[in-house]
Amino acid sequence: MTPTSVAEFAQWVGGTPTGFSESAFVTSFSLDSSQVHAGDLFLAIKGARVDGHDFVSAAMASGAIGSLVERPVDGPHILVPNLVEALAKLGSHFRDSFAGPVVGITGSAGKTTTKEFVAASLSPLGQVLKTPGNRNSEFTAPLVWAELQQEHKAVVIEMAMRGFDQIAHLASFSRPQVGVITNIGFAHMEMVGSRHGIAQAKGELLEALPNEGAAILWNEDELLAWLTPLSNAQVWTFGVEPSADCQITDYEVLSWNSARVSGMCDAKQWEAIVPAAGRHIALNAAAAVLTAAVLGLDPRLAAAEIQSVKLPPMRMEVVEWNGATILLDTYNASPPSMIAAIETLADLHVEGRRFAVIGEMRELGEYSEAAHRSVGAKIGSSKLDHVLFYGPATEASIDAAIESGLRPDAVAIATCIEDVQQFLGEMRPGDAGMIKGSRALELERGLPKP
Repeated sequence: MTPTSVAEFAQWVGGTPTGFSESAFVTSFSLDSSQVHAGDLFLAIKGARVDGHDFVSAAMASGAIGSLVERPVDGPHILVPNLVEALAKLGSHFRDSFAGPVVGITGSAGKTTTKEFVAASLSPLGQVLKTPGNRNSEFTAPLVWAELQQEHKAVVIEMAMRGFDQIAHLASFSRPQVGVITNIGFAHMEMVGSRHGIAQAKGELLEALPNEGAAILWNEDELLAWLTPLSNAQVWTFGVEPSADCQITDYEVLSWNSARVSGMCDAKQWEAIVPAAGRHIALNAAAAVLTAAVLGLDPRLAAAEIQSVKLPPMRMEVVEWNGATILLDTYNASPPSMIAAIETLADLHVEGRRFAVIGEMRELGEYSEAAHRSVGAKIGSSKLDHVLFYGPATEASIDAAIESGLRPDAVAIATCIEDVQQFLGEMRPGDAGMIKGSRALELERGLPKP
């Protein structure tokens, strides 16, 4: 952020500053007292388990200039009635000064990949401000706006959902003109009760769009017909069927970390080289091309920009080990993304054996058993030689996998991360593997040691 006096910053967020020197300026932020850099303003977030107010002194000792708080603390601080609302005011302050296109992106899977592709596809407009990493919550999304510069010609904001009203809140200060929903899956079902609940929560993005805006939706989503009426903006679709406005017409795996995707959009044929294998990655690219097209860009030019994208870690990341190749996709897991990863491993040319580590999927509520069985059925019908299951919920996956054709002697069960390391350590040159499971499992720890 451009250095801003504490007095002016406090005015933006509706707070009262106390104890700052007249020369103090706000330039950057920290949400973790253990990662404070000199000059940061520490945000004292009160979570379900940890209260940031208890770590203000530690942040100050690490060089913070002060803290943004909801109750008085020792040391320089800006007191606000509500931290979430204060940060929303900060986001609104910067959003008010921006006249270019703003794209909001949400979905049960593929948000971050699609965000990266959309930002690249819009780069012909000039510099694009995008959500860094996964700063997509009510605490971090407003801070993206603080990085806005005059050079930015478009903004791409990723929006997370853990329950109702959260995306509505993020949209309230980001005010997107284009809303992209990658898919309606199963993540956070415990919070909203059903897939229709997920659609309702994700659909808050569509409800926030202006009449002259655009809604970008997956053509083959089971809940497309339910989502479409939520917005007064025009609806555009991407997918593989001819009815899609942006249709994928061909998909070809080029290597473990690249594929060629071809399609038609706006009566123009486009081609993109995407930096990962997987048909679900191809759909993310089509969503990006369509987003660029509705904003007036040539889809061919937009698609060509996608090749430059470097995906964040743990998203179909290719790891080489001892002559074997491992797909690391452990950022999160839901039935669609799990099935897509299994299909990708089965599609790839492999000289040796195929190994898969399948971790349980969490936050699925009453749907958990059915979801794990659907994954098991896909495993049973795929070309997998050895499968290690991790987590109690995968018992349903094991049963369905064996029922669908997986040999019982191909099944192994892990009780600790060391079991994962040992399982993958049995891979030989020419073998291929995959690690996939919910983020909470941190299955990347199971990568074999060099």
